[in-house]
Amino acid sequence: MKSSEATILILPGLGGGTEGHWYARWRAGLRTAEAVDLDDWSHPAREDYGSAIAAAVAAAARPVVLVGHGYGALAAVHAARGMPEGKVRGAFLAAIPDVDAPGLHAVAETYRPLPREPLPFPSLVLASRTDPHCGFDVAADLAGAWGSRLVDLRESGSVDPESGHGPWPEGLMTFGKFLSQLGPA
Repeated sequence: MKSSEATILILPGLGGGTEGHWYARWRAGLRTAEAVDLDDWSHPAREDYGSAIAAAVAAAARPVVLVGHGYGALAAVHAARGMPEGKVRGAFLAAIPDVDAPGLHAVAETYRPLPREPLPFPSLVLASRTDPHCGFDVAADLAGAWGSRLVDLRESGSVDPESGHGPWPEGLMTFGKFLSQLGPA
């Protein structure tokens, strides 16, 4: 699959991202990319976010590939079962937070418990060994439960501008390879 054959649905994390964030750059640079919008990015509650994702998937004219960061990735996992069968071709899930870890943002409560069933579409979980919001072993366990391929980002922090991931060309190359593995649209 080529990016031009799909709606690339960007699912921002907590705060909605900044112009310098990699997914904001991807949204601007990929012709078929669009972002899910919420009224309150400081508290992206699961039900509101999941409903917004489901509506965007239903409205898409092309097959959909989800690109989620942080709580955007978790919202996609929660919403996956309610999406039309076959409409979502894959999910690229980066920097998932451990919602059971102490001291996370209060919104984490709305994401508990995390689903542990395999996702109904191919997926990647991209995890860093130095992410302050999720231990690598937790991310690996969730990837296994979801049937996702785990991508070890080594020491990449939260995969955000603060950890040096503005444009994130390596991520874009990984995304391109993932798209090519999804087959034709």
